[in-house]
Amino acid sequence: MNKTSPFSFLESFVKQLQPPPWLVAEGQQRLVLLLNHVLMQEKEAQTRLARKKGSVVHWRWGSFALDLLITPAGLTDRAPSHLPADLTVTVAVEAPWVLVQSALEGKAPQVKIDGDVQLAAELGWLADNLRWDIEEDLSRIVGDVPAHAMAGAGQRLLAALREFLVRAPKPPFAAGKGASADLQAGA
Repeated sequence: MNKTSPFSFLESFVKQLQPPPWLVAEGQQRLVLLLNHVLMQEKEAQTRLARKKGSVVHWRWGSFALDLLITPAGLTDRAPSHLPADLTVTVAVEAPWVLVQSALEGKAPQVKIDGDVQLAAELGWLADNLRWDIEEDLSRIVGDVPAHAMAGAGQRLLAALREFLVRAPKPPFAAGKGASADLQAGA
């Protein structure tokens, strides 16, 4: 049975595309700002991260990588390239479709973790407990009632997508790659 994706030519083409370095740097900076915004909504998260100040976490997914430095305030910043990583987190599944599908199903992707066990435990706590309160942020822009309506519509849309994915047959190429030694995030 052929288990290759009918879109394998497209996947190989996308892998060859490399964004310019300035775009990568700007995208990473925006990701750091969003992460810090979410961290600032949860004081316990900042307290836990502040205990690991100065640590560097290297995140990798396929050809994308991001090095984060934990600041004394319990926030993050992009780490200088000369600092070694204290913890490396590698997402085992490279196919974006598989990641989106597992996220919509409420499953964490398989990850491989190497390095500081205490830092990994703190990141595990963050993954389990830290949530972005989008409705609160929307209410600052459009008001409480429209924000509540928009958040409700978004939740219904996600529920419908999850239901669709549960009932939809799984294509053979959607199976995630990963060794049995890989860890489930949040497990």
